[in-house]
Amino acid sequence: MALFIEGMNRIAWLPSLIREYLIPRGCALCGKTFLEGKEAWYGLCRDCMASLTMTGDHVRCSHCGRPLIAEIDRCLPCRTGETPAVDQVVALFPYSGNYRKLLVSYKFGRYQALGNFLAESLVAGLSLFTAPPLQNPVLTPVPPRPGKIRKTGWDQIDYLGRLLSPTYRKARSPYLPVYRCLKRLPSKSQKELNQEDRKTNLLGRIRCTKPIPREVIVFDDVITTGSTLDACAAALKAGGAHTVYGLCLFYT
Repeated sequence: MALFIEGMNRIAWLPSLIREYLIPRGCALCGKTFLEGKEAWYGLCRDCMASLTMTGDHVRCSHCGRPLIAEIDRCLPCRTGETPAVDQVVALFPYSGNYRKLLVSYKFGRYQALGNFLAESLVAGLSLFTAPPLQNPVLTPVPPRPGKIRKTGWDQIDYLGRLLSPTYRKARSPYLPVYRCLKRLPSKSQKELNQEDRKTNLLGRIRCTKPIPREVIVFDDVITTGSTLDACAAALKAGGAHTVYGLCLFYT
């Protein structure tokens, strides 16, 4: 069975290798020329891919998902801050070094092959939730700012959503459906604001557009203060969700 799956993967990777031959980009981190279909599929050479590891072995904050250094259970910001709407967050990679370069290449360089690596990382991150076992959750992308797609040409989070359903279906069964049910009203960009302003910028600016399931996992690329995830969670719970988790690729 393992050999059969590997053979099927090789067939799936072949178009990526042909594309790389015609329009070479090389490894997003080191620039190395790809020699294998798997490398072209993920946009990363084998060595760089092996160097990117999730922080699964670290003791994590039970709420925001960041690794703990000396604290117990929760980090200081989560222990001293207001009670969040989101029930638990898992964040996978530090937003620094090669991890930062990875996201910059994907998000701003539009190196879409990296989406395959990032989508599968999100799937792997589902196993890191320590809350009660997931029942029948759906995955919901953080909605983009109005006009973002017109300005940048794409939404890097929604693109991951397009990849996630088939990725999760291959990984385990049943897979989690991606359910787009949130809309963001006009507001300032979070990255342009300080920590205090981030907390209030999105209050009441996230709306539900569809009936809401009881259990939702909201996913995003970077968590800084957690305000975006919390605004999404507040809207989802106001719309009928019982439990809302957050899943982020990178943490600052």
